[in-house]
This record gives sequence, structure tokens and C-alpha cells, in this order.
Amino acid sequence: MATWRQALEVVMTDEDVARLITVSRSRTEPASRVQRAQMLLTYRENPSFFAVGQRVGVHHQTAQRCIERALAYGPLMALDDRPRPGKEPTITPEAKAWLVSLACDKAKDHGYPHELWTTRLLARHAREYGAAAGHGCLANLVQGTVCKILGQEEIKPHKVRYHLERRDAEFEQKMAEVLCVYREVQVLKKAAAKAKKKSKTSRKPVAIVSYDEKPGIQAIATTSPDLPPVPGTYATFSRDHEYKRHGTLSLLAGIDLLTGKVHALVKDRHRSREFVEFLKLLNAAYPAGTAIKLILDNHSAHISRETQAWLATQPAGRFAFTFTPKHGSWLNLIEGFFSKFARSVLRHIRVASKQELKERIMLGIKDVNRHPSSTPGLTNLPRLPNMIRTKETLT
Repeated sequence: MATWRQALEVVMTDEDVARLITVSRSRTEPASRVQRAQMLLTYRENPSFFAVGQRVGVHHQTAQRCIERALAYGPLMALDDRPRPGKEPTITPEAKAWLVSLACDKAKDHGYPHELWTTRLLARHAREYGAAAGHGCLANLVQGTVCKILGQEEIKPHKVRYHLERRDAEFEQKMAEVLCVYREVQVLKKAAAKAKKKSKTSRKPVAIVSYDEKPGIQAIATTSPDLPPVPGTYATFSRDHEYKRHGTLSLLAGIDLLTGKVHALVKDRHRSREFVEFLKLLNAAYPAGTAIKLILDNHSAHISRETQAWLATQPAGRFAFTFTPKHGSWLNLIEGFFSKFARSVLRHIRVASKQELKERIMLGIKDVNRHPSSTPGLTNLPRLPNMIRTKETLT
């Protein structure tokens, strides 16, 4: 006597249901996993193999096997095929280790003109020289198998990741000196704020300037006028791909960390004579009794004979340099100003001549000085490391 088929009860937690919904809607998962997730969710709503088959578009026996696998191994395990014995691997573990070791060398070390391996070149080399190394199983090695072997070891010999070698033995000491100057800025600003509240007028004997050069600013001209946006038709400006070069300029700039004012020069080059000209600009901008402290990098123009000869003509204590360590330009706050200036003023700029570019750069500096920042980047300073807590506290 025929009896009714009893529905199988598959236990699914909320996490399982959420994961199944995600897989069933995915566009990157394998089609088999997506289809099985849909079958399990459909069976949860209507526990009938025939209903699931009609809903998903599969045979009812296919739906039954999926449900039975979920009952035996769990809903999420049922999304994948059960492991099969498959064919015995032909590539031995020793051959794989030899291939991985080979990938850790450079291709040029094995007589190739290539600097690094490509997976196709590595497969060819293994086919040609694998037997001589005692790994004849690599005679028919293909590129796809090389990718799988290297992927298992998480090795990518065709890529280069760059780093900076620490070449400054006094990096920490120089960094501490720069951070101490920034601490001095904070102390001076607090003292000025207290003096202002007490209605006292105090002369600022110190000016602290963060300085650097931005070379290679290109003077590029358009070959035809830009086309303006048209509402409802063209959302952006349209520009001809062709352009004309007029050369490059260098921006020499320093930002006063106490007032936020930017001192700048625009020159064709940034040699010692241009740097001395910038120092003369600072010399004229501050009273004679003010000590001018500069934070700057180790460019040759900053320590050249010409620069040192001009500094020797100045009163003692007028200029003081604090150099950032090598590969430590991120410690110089003027870099943040250059980044913002490049994004707001120099980006997409087109000019008819180098003179026009110079005028527009100086106009941009003038616009910045109309509303100088009272705290140019000091809020983002890193904390002073423990090593400089032993230094004399600034008062």
C-alpha cells in the first residue's frame, strides 16, 4: 500500500539562512553553489522536492539529493561537491618544492633577459631543465599548473613590492629634533593665547617655517578651447587630448607654523641661488631681532657652499636649520600644503606660457594667505616618542 512521502526537516540557523541568501544572490559564486542555495531556501518555504524542482528549474531527484546532503552534512556543506578520489597526482612534492625554490630566484640569474619570472617562462624552464634536476614529472608542465602550485604557497614571482631601506643611522634622533620644534610651536601658540587673554602685547622673537620645493610643475597649453558643460547633455568640461608643453617651473615655499602665512617664490630651477633668494625673502619678511627656524630636507642646495657663505653674512642666531632624516619627508608639514595646493589649484591647469603659470601660482598663494590656517597641520602630528621625553621641556 502506497504511503505519503514524509518531508525531511533540515535544521537551519539564522546564520545559515543569511549565508544562503547571500550565496543565492551572488554574481561571483559558482553557478552550482548559487543553484543549491536557492534549492535549500525554496525547500525551507515549501518542503516538496517537486515544488523545489519546478521553482529552481531542476529535476526533483536533483533537489532531493541536495536536501539529503544538507541533512547529512549541514546546509552550508551541501553547497559544495563531496570530495572524489580523482586521479593520482603526477607531480611529486619534491618537484613542487624545486619549482617553488626556482620561483624565488630571479629569471636573470638563470640566463634569461627577463628581470622576473612570468608563469609561462617558469613553466617552459621547468619543462626543459626539470628532468636534469631529477624531476621528470615536470616534462609536460603547463602554465595553469604553475599558477596553482605558486598560489598554494602564496608566491607571486612576477610582482615587485617596493620598500625603503633605512639608510640614515640617526633617523630617530633627527625625527625627535623635528618633533621638538613642532612642540615648540604648540608652546608658543599657547603662550600667545594666554597673553592675548590678559591683554598683554608680546613681540614674537621666533618664526618657525616649514620649507620645501615642489619642482616640475608643467606649463601645459591646450590646442583648442575647452567646451563648457551643458545642462542635461554634457555634465563636465570637455578638453582636447592634444596639448603643448611650455616647460616646467619650481615652487619654493615655506609655511609659517605660528601664523599660517605662506612665503613663496616661483623659479625655473631650484638651485642654491634660488634657495638663497628665498632666504632673503624671509629675511625681509621678519624683523631684525626675530630668530628664523627652518624645517627642511637634505637637498644639496640647503647645505651648499653658496648657501653657507650667505648665512655667514647674517647675524648669529638669525637662521637655524632643522633637517628631516633621509626618507622622512612626511615629517615636514609643508608636504601637506603642497598636496592640497596641487589638488585645488594645479590640477587640470592649462596656461598659454610659463609666465602665466607663474602668475597663477602666485595668485593661488595670495588667495591662501587671505585666510591663513591658524594650525597648519599641527593637529595631525604624531605623538612624541618616549625617547624624546628625556629632552629638556620647552617653557
